[in-house]
Amino acid sequence: MSWDKITLFLLALFGCVTLVLVHVDEVLGRLPRIIRAWREVREELRGSRQGAGGEPDGGGAEE
Repeated sequence: MSWDKITLFLLALFGCVTLVLVHVDEVLGRLPRIIRAWREVREELRGSRQGAGGEPDGGGAEE
């Protein structure tokens, strides 16, 4: 293995590591917004279930 190949390999390796670190930083930066959005979705789903099942509609008694 020549020094040229070693140098190119190291440059490619550090480039890949940098790319991964930048993407991890982006995901971690957006994580609080993702968690808040997920909580809102869960609350909406929980609210729609309680609204549909919590209030009697009288449909079963009329049959």
